[in-house]
Amino acid sequence: MEREDLAGWLRLALTPGIGSTSGRKLLAAFGLPSQVFAQSLDALRQVVTDAQAHALQALPRDFQDQLRRTDDWLQGTEAGGATRRIVTLGDAGYPASLLETADPPLMLYLLGAPAFDLTQLDRSVGMVGSRNPTAQGEQTARAFARAFGEADIAVVSGLALGIDGAAHTGALEAVGGSGRLATVAVVGTGLDRVYPARHRDLAHRIAAHGLIVSEYPLGTPPLNQNFPKRNRIIAGLTRGTLVVEAALRSGSLITARLAAEQGREVFAIPGSIHSPQSRGCHALIRQGAKLVESVGDVLEELRFDAPVSADAQGDQTATSSTGEWGLLSDLGFDPMSLDALSARTGYGAAELQARLLELELEGHVARLPGGLFQRVVRG
Repeated sequence: MEREDLAGWLRLALTPGIGSTSGRKLLAAFGLPSQVFAQSLDALRQVVTDAQAHALQALPRDFQDQLRRTDDWLQGTEAGGATRRIVTLGDAGYPASLLETADPPLMLYLLGAPAFDLTQLDRSVGMVGSRNPTAQGEQTARAFARAFGEADIAVVSGLALGIDGAAHTGALEAVGGSGRLATVAVVGTGLDRVYPARHRDLAHRIAAHGLIVSEYPLGTPPLNQNFPKRNRIIAGLTRGTLVVEAALRSGSLITARLAAEQGREVFAIPGSIHSPQSRGCHALIRQGAKLVESVGDVLEELRFDAPVSADAQGDQTATSSTGEWGLLSDLGFDPMSLDALSARTGYGAAELQARLLELELEGHVARLPGGLFQRVVRG
């Protein structure tokens, strides 16, 4: 992108009071940003409010510094060969699926493998869920994402802790070094920082085998209001959104609502009636989301005809080298206290602790807060 073009788009995006909606009105009326800024005050008043028209007449605060920072970022290099790009509403590389939504961003900042762009998401699924999932929920997300990847379906998520991170990880496991677009992370900060910091290594892996996307200018910190807003991009880039685990009040339900409003499919995986992290999914199912037990359910609804080699579903028998299948069966799939398990099995607390520890070390049981235990089904 030429510096003059970058300056016009950046100025339009940074002008106070000019959001994506009013920005699109201006572009529709006058053409490119450079033509918008060439208009008289009276001409601008015909399209936007008086306050907005006056704001367009002046350079945004710190505009020159932001322009310099953005230009330097575009000219810079990333370890591993990832490229830095900006796609604007007027570019051929802007994803058509996002253009069809009610509020497409004026600019998208991209960081990722040079072979990939956002027009390659005709086969994609959004995956979202709790930042504090159960062990089973995190394992389920990873297994589903891996199966999607094996079916040549890109996974789009938000790089958050919990389900998002598991989804990105599973997708990356599937794609390996095949050269296919594995996953897209839509973030709520500028692309010159990684949030949360503990996902720095994951972000580097995504940049090598996929894309990281943001609508926010460089230097934007992790502001609370930005994360619900970015969810519309996750929903808008994909054919459907799968919610793995979610509480009744969560950003995941915002994403699901936005997907439904945009005419996209919404899927939800049911869980234990005793788990708060399942209540959001159950609410979505009651509202019409498709109940999902396997990856095949999603492929069928979206009419993706690729075979699935890993079906990431249901009751896969977990056996143990210590012959503890009977105890796993007694534990079931709901979180359970030691006392309740003792009452169900007749074993004493000390013996149960020892046997549960063995199962935990083998990855068949997870220890939850509050002294609870839960069986883990591995995909």
